[in-house]
Amino acid sequence: MLYYIHYLKEFFSPLNVFQYITFRSGGAVITSFILSLLIGPYIIKKIKNYKIFQIQRQDGPRTHLAKEGTPTMGGLIIFITLVSSTILWARLDNRFIWLLLSSTVVLAFTGWLDDYTKLVKRNPKGASSKFKFALQMLAAFGIVAYLAANPPNPDYATHLLIPYTKEFYMNLFFWYFAFAMIVIIGSSNAVNLADGLDGLAAGNIVFVALTFAALAYSAGNIKMASYLKIVYVEGGGEIAVFMAAMIGSCLGFLWFNSYPAEIFMGDTSSLFLGGAIGVAAISIKQELLLPIAGGIFLIETMSVILQMGSYKLRNKKRIFLMAPIHHHFELKGIAEPKVTIRFWIAGIMLMLIALSSLKIR
Repeated sequence: MLYYIHYLKEFFSPLNVFQYITFRSGGAVITSFILSLLIGPYIIKKIKNYKIFQIQRQDGPRTHLAKEGTPTMGGLIIFITLVSSTILWARLDNRFIWLLLSSTVVLAFTGWLDDYTKLVKRNPKGASSKFKFALQMLAAFGIVAYLAANPPNPDYATHLLIPYTKEFYMNLFFWYFAFAMIVIIGSSNAVNLADGLDGLAAGNIVFVALTFAALAYSAGNIKMASYLKIVYVEGGGEIAVFMAAMIGSCLGFLWFNSYPAEIFMGDTSSLFLGGAIGVAAISIKQELLLPIAGGIFLIETMSVILQMGSYKLRNKKRIFLMAPIHHHFELKGIAEPKVTIRFWIAGIMLMLIALSSLKIR
């Protein structure tokens, strides 16, 4: 919204800065962060009043039993500040911004419905798995259908750019659209699985969002995209503003979610954070960098898949003491804050590896 202020530059020349993506991205980070600090205490108080508390698994790490009674559904803080900051700082005539906001709303509703059913209605099973998956499918299908009709770059509509290669593309033809849906749904659920320790998911989202903010800015600049030999996406640079708002929202949430957490994220935001990053990845044609930048979330997901497979196929034998893998390290005796910080460190290294693809060709 503030973008349009730059049209008044003839009356006051400094207003020209509002047209620059870098300036508005900085504004989005600061705005969403400050908004989080302002509304966070109010939302925490309201959730406590409604007695929406975390229910801890009895078969999990014993140290987590002390978390019983901590308010959850704190993803509302991230959702409100992310959407507000994006509307304030992004260009509202940009199609990618509306794609990101649409997927955010649908997936946020999906997560909120699950939290509401479990924590307010006291149904331990939560919302129906089929219904939740149907909503995720609906969001993914809508995004992919739109991008099929209006590709980010028509010359590469069904192509995958292979990272760390010099303009090597793989054409998946019509299979690309199924792949894109898997990216959105998979990334959405991967973040949900990683949301198990104080600050773990929110912290690593910051690193992934920072990666895709840089990639989006590069893809949206025709000279930069040509120089870096990546797919040029007209209007793709605006995605950086959304990613910046996400960074600020997650940093603000970490203010309250860092160990020991005052509030937990819940499915309310874990589903839409991952899904939105998946949408950003396919919008700027950097799908294969997502499992690198978001490697922590991939590892968490694979640990669950391997654990379930081993349990079913190997006569109830487990690979890990507990899955997702962050619980395995806790049960090995590593303190929760140390596990979180080490996962953050790994996330930072993965971010740098992903960004290095811009120069390693």
